[in-house]
Amino acid sequence: MSERALRGTRLVVTSYETDRGIDLAPRQAVEYACQNGHRFEMPFSVEAEIPPEWECKVCGTQALLVDGDGPEEKKGKPARTHWDMLMERRTREELEEVLEERLAVLRSGAMNIAVHPRDSRKSA
Repeated sequence: MSERALRGTRLVVTSYETDRGIDLAPRQAVEYACQNGHRFEMPFSVEAEIPPEWECKVCGTQALLVDGDGPEEKKGKPARTHWDMLMERRTREELEEVLEERLAVLRSGAMNIAVHPRDSRKSA
């Protein structure tokens, strides 16, 4: 093509290719339905693995495959708390021993605990 033919066209947006003479892969229409009652079909190749979920074209929620198996539930780990992690490192007897040691140090007054100036005004 000459430069004059391209002048004034939007090359990025417009495609000058056609589907003439091209054999498309065999397709199947798969139906999805969302929880809001919207039903729509999506074309997939016959050889493609059909996903159990697809985003609804109307409202954007997750639509499920009609007459298909639901999505597989993912196994999640239970949340580990601070206590769970502590119990992995020490036994209950060891923790009670450490607690008694620390309480003995506090009761003896061996630790010099600084008092915040605001706290000393309240107690006076």
